[in-house]
Amino acid sequence: MASREVLLSDEGRIAGLVAEMARRIWTGAAGDPPVRLIGVRARGVPLAERLAAEAAKLGFQAVAVGAVDITLYRDDLEQARRWPVLRGTEIPFDVDGADLVIVDDVLYTGRTTRAAINAVCDLGRPSRIRLAVLVDRGGRELPIRPDVVGLVVEADRRDRVQVRLRPFDAADEIVRMPAELAPPGPGRSLS
Repeated sequence: MASREVLLSDEGRIAGLVAEMARRIWTGAAGDPPVRLIGVRARGVPLAERLAAEAAKLGFQAVAVGAVDITLYRDDLEQARRWPVLRGTEIPFDVDGADLVIVDDVLYTGRTTRAAINAVCDLGRPSRIRLAVLVDRGGRELPIRPDVVGLVVEADRRDRVQVRLRPFDAADEIVRMPAELAPPGPGRSLS
């Protein structure tokens, strides 16, 4: 962790947040259609996998997990300084009629969520789409509201709230970086 970052959650607290999020996702789930998880690349994918593991602890069998790459659905794609890197959408189930939960690490402006919904709906027509985020930091630019939230963080618009998760990062943690430490430009999350 950099010297002036503020630690908001460590590995143990994140595990507790994920367990509570899973409980809220599956409370009242009838199982028909079964709940399917779609993680937004990159850190939404391991988060979705962790939610599926927690669902198994709650007695739900074989929760399907997919991944969506929203790169080509971004509304700022033409402003990119370099060619975008595509990581691929992998959804191993039919989205038609499915009860989907889009999973992301941080919700900020709502633009990533809008892009994820567009990408998923290009593949079919789900019966329902919900949004689960580990962190809601406010600052919405679109009328997007999460259905399940792990942690609500109040941050200045110029600050960066970052979720670090294994296997992408060395540790599981949520940090807030004051504006003077946050990297400029493309490194900022527009979720």
